[in-house]
Amino acid sequence: MSDNLSPGNRRLSGQRLYVAIGAWLVLVVVGAFCTWYGWIGPSPSDDGSQQAAEATSTSEVAAPTAEAVDVQPTTSAALPTVPVEEEVFGYGIAIHGTGGSTDLVDYTVGQVESLGLGWLKQQMRWEDVERQPGQLEWGMYDLIIDSANQRGIKVMLSVVDAPDWTHTSYVDENPQGAPPDNLADYANFLGMVVDRYRGRIHAIEVWNEQNLDREWDTSEGVKAERYIEMLKLAYQSIKSRDPNIIVISGALSPVGATATDPNNSNRIIYMDDFAYFEQLVTAGLLDHCDCVGAHHNGINMPPNIAWDEGYDDPTAQFRGPFDNPDHSWSFKSTLWGYHDRIVTAGRNNPLCITEFGWPTSEGFDGYPSQMEYALDNTLGEQAEWDVEAFQLMREWGFVRLAFLWNLNFSQLGWGPEDPNAPWAIIDFQGVGRPAFGAIGAMDKP
Repeated sequence: MSDNLSPGNRRLSGQRLYVAIGAWLVLVVVGAFCTWYGWIGPSPSDDGSQQAAEATSTSEVAAPTAEAVDVQPTTSAALPTVPVEEEVFGYGIAIHGTGGSTDLVDYTVGQVESLGLGWLKQQMRWEDVERQPGQLEWGMYDLIIDSANQRGIKVMLSVVDAPDWTHTSYVDENPQGAPPDNLADYANFLGMVVDRYRGRIHAIEVWNEQNLDREWDTSEGVKAERYIEMLKLAYQSIKSRDPNIIVISGALSPVGATATDPNNSNRIIYMDDFAYFEQLVTAGLLDHCDCVGAHHNGINMPPNIAWDEGYDDPTAQFRGPFDNPDHSWSFKSTLWGYHDRIVTAGRNNPLCITEFGWPTSEGFDGYPSQMEYALDNTLGEQAEWDVEAFQLMREWGFVRLAFLWNLNFSQLGWGPEDPNAPWAIIDFQGVGRPAFGAIGAMDKP
């Protein structure tokens, strides 16, 4: 047969042979790849399971009941960590996470996640961790921090309440509000906190409202210079172990007056926060913190109103902001007052608002003593003003972190007279109040 082929036909037959061989090689390679991929590639069920897991909503999970739990110490080696990264503005909320079961802690942290907030604040009471020198019981703090990191939520600890054994030089009816006699004891405790949770906590607030003697109950009374001594030691202890942690100075309580002990005119029991803040700055505050802590509890004025704008609510039962105007009643005036004083000092330290929010007792069958302003604010106003405050702080540009006060302090079982309950965005039945939905739906650029 080959003898009958012309030279042209032979060339054509050779080309066909080459094509056939090439096609055969392609099929061999493709077949080998498919076989290999079938052995080690992902199965179709993997993707479906992941999608199903992502579709699960925390709102579908019933809140577990509080039960005692035996908490085992954890180590950072086997646990996920939230990476430290730059962010222009951090959205957060204060939670009550101690007490109850592992499931209850995880449910609470899951609510923070469902709100779309990237930070949570948990107060750590030194008294609860180290009741006796060197005997450390980290308990529920392990669970809170582990749960937050597993969900990618950053943690700010506000460390307060020195144990009784640390302050014996002066004791009265409120000893837990006192700093330790030896301020280095507090710095050493913070060092132990960082050693245990290095890489898994992201900010520490050094004390709380130290311009009030209920938080700084010493023989000499509240004193800015003494607090700065403690802050310096704390800053060094924290930063030497983890330089990425944001050190926040203890937030002051907005107080528009100064008073002395009736039995000792030289002992200040509370001080105007602007006057105290100026003393802090003079004593070196801005050299020993990354962020200046601040509080404001809203009272019954909207967040965008300055104290001297002549605002009045004729229906208000609590008349303080309207009949006795002062910066301390105003969210806007208080925060701008701190910022202006920082700028005057030639610095640019940002503010970290570790508590803010508006209380309302609407829907409760009572209200806390001397907090009539909780009766003036509606649930709708709480939702509106909480959101507006977040937006204003983001727009102002000098606030680094903001923590709404609070998520769930209504769940402590103390009823409508609990002074923390009106700020909660969850009611006594565990149902979200309007502010819960508003915060969840809020844009968070």
